[in-house]
Amino acid sequence: MRRRLAPCPNGFTLLEMLVALAVFSVAALTLVNLQRVVLADTATLGDRTIGRIVAQNVAAEALALPEPPARGTETGEEENAARVWRWVRETGESPEPGVLQIDIAVTDAQETPVARLTVYRPGRI
Repeated sequence: MRRRLAPCPNGFTLLEMLVALAVFSVAALTLVNLQRVVLADTATLGDRTIGRIVAQNVAAEALALPEPPARGTETGEEENAARVWRWVRETGESPEPGVLQIDIAVTDAQETPVARLTVYRPGRI
């Protein structure tokens, strides 16, 4: 008569190994997709940060002028972080008398809006 060996309690069965491999594969695919999303969000955040810096530069120029900027719309380009950024500065009256409202919008080279900023300055110094 043949003697049957008892299963070893320290090992895994083939079925357990296949289930563990399937769970690991799903987790790995999820991490790969998460990495792709994080990289895209990081690029967007970087663009917004540089766009905000460009908007602050344009605002600083408008605030530092001895005379207030002319009312109306002015456009321009600025190079920052080895890229060209387009900006639009709209100057008009604010709800407060004697104060100018300066709205600045910044877009990237593909005309995607990346930053907006509003500042106020006295109409006359």
